[in-house]
Amino acid sequence: MIRRAYTWLFDHFIYRTDPERAHHLGIKAIELAGKVPVTRGLMRATMGYEEPFFSASIPSGHPSREITLGNRRVRGRLGLAAGMDKDAQAVLGLDALGFGFIEIGTVTPKAQPGNDAPRLWRLHGEHGLRNRMGFNNDGADAAAARLRELRSTKAGRAAIVGANIGKNKTTSEEMAAGDYEYCARILSPWVDFIVVNVSSPNTPGLRDLQSVDALRPILQAAARGIHASVSDRQVPLFVKIAPDLSPEDIIEIVELTKELDMAGVVATNTTIDHDLGEGGVSGAPLYDKALDVVRLVADHLDDDQILIAAGGIFTVEDAIRMLNAGADMVEAFSAFIYQGPSWPGEINRALSQY
Repeated sequence: MIRRAYTWLFDHFIYRTDPERAHHLGIKAIELAGKVPVTRGLMRATMGYEEPFFSASIPSGHPSREITLGNRRVRGRLGLAAGMDKDAQAVLGLDALGFGFIEIGTVTPKAQPGNDAPRLWRLHGEHGLRNRMGFNNDGADAAAARLRELRSTKAGRAAIVGANIGKNKTTSEEMAAGDYEYCARILSPWVDFIVVNVSSPNTPGLRDLQSVDALRPILQAAARGIHASVSDRQVPLFVKIAPDLSPEDIIEIVELTKELDMAGVVATNTTIDHDLGEGGVSGAPLYDKALDVVRLVADHLDDDQILIAAGGIFTVEDAIRMLNAGADMVEAFSAFIYQGPSWPGEINRALSQY
């Protein structure tokens, strides 16, 4: 009922609005609703997701099998990908809507405005998005302050939150490791996992940092940042990769994560394999390419590492195909925009019964 109403509203009105303005209004609405215990409870009761009892008899690899991030049990296999809540504003509302975990960001050390508008476009007929946002965010200190406030409440401590981190546009490639170390150090006391983003196409030169020689010091710096500020618990470290890398490059990155004893990989970011102009494409047009990358990564990760799949997941069948390809969890962004607020709870409920 809620999904049908939202779909009608989207098709007749929302898609005619400016995408970035609609995004800001949507996040603000979710933020305000999540701050009030009554509305937050109504959201969880009507649209959200309550985790099932995990049974030890469920076979490994099954979507309902218990999985942990550090010492936190993940309540649902579907989480929110980075890019929706860049500044940790709406975590409580997003959690109430049924996401199993929320990845904020991308967060950079210093606040930056991002690229000039227009920088976000809907591919309405294809259920996709194209963006050239450029890591617009309030900076690591502001995000840490919001997360610290979030964690001061029982509801905020219950949410599973990760931080996606990047470098500032003005930071040279040679100095990039320092940006990642700073973000990891500032944010890790307040989050459950960290994701190193070197795969956005919208910061000049960023994807060049995916070469193993350039990536190794960045990942080592992020790990140092975590260890410098958190000593009483594990904060898993991931790297997010692009879908446009060659198979050989992907395998090299996976081998590097094993060498550095990292938690795993997030696959994938947006694709530049299109002819629509600047920026990366996400949503349904990305799905097949992302699925191929997930299969390849899964074939080379160690059994105790975690693979989070992202890219064009719209249906429970899409999610299950990713899980069957070797992913442990899945993330989405575009589908949430197209399908509406009841969608994450619906998907997590369906996955719990698979």
